[in-house]
Amino acid sequence: MESGGDEFEKTVAERLRALRAERGLTLDALADLSGVSRAMISRVERAEASPTAALLARLCSALGVSLSVFFDTKTRKASPLARRADQPVWRDPDSGYLRRAVSSPTGTGAGSGSAVDIIEVEFPAGAEVRFPGRLTRRNQTQHVWVFDGEIVMTVGEEVHHLSAGDCLFMNVADVHGYRNPGTVAARYAVVINLGS
Repeated sequence: MESGGDEFEKTVAERLRALRAERGLTLDALADLSGVSRAMISRVERAEASPTAALLARLCSALGVSLSVFFDTKTRKASPLARRADQPVWRDPDSGYLRRAVSSPTGTGAGSGSAVDIIEVEFPAGAEVRFPGRLTRRNQTQHVWVFDGEIVMTVGEEVHHLSAGDCLFMNVADVHGYRNPGTVAARYAVVINLGS
């Protein structure tokens, strides 16, 4: 589901409305839970705004779903095999960050039966994503494993400079932001334990 203008925004709008309705949340309640303004949520639900990675992370956290679950809207039989062609892809309109949901966890249309979410990321040179405040109220942990390039992650009060081969473990809620200080795109995996 790579960002492609109006169609992408309509898909996000429909998915956000559906998840909010499934949970019986009003716009005001979702705004309170997520820290995203009611006006912005309303604009996203009307397909008038293209949400950034930071905004979607806040909404997904409040809705109790991962980004992989949010973007996997296809109804498919659960399978332990995730073919590349079936892996949802999304590009953040703000940073250019490209996210591929490699292995969809339980709870998606193509759930693998696992409580682990594996994401492949291509992060452009010079790009940055910031998360003001705590990302989630839930206790989820993740590993970030760098394959190519470098990224700088701010986790709690610490700043970690990661290069190819480095792997960092953290609580998802403690991530304040990340950036690519290099001159080439970084490629890394994010492995989230949804059951922790």
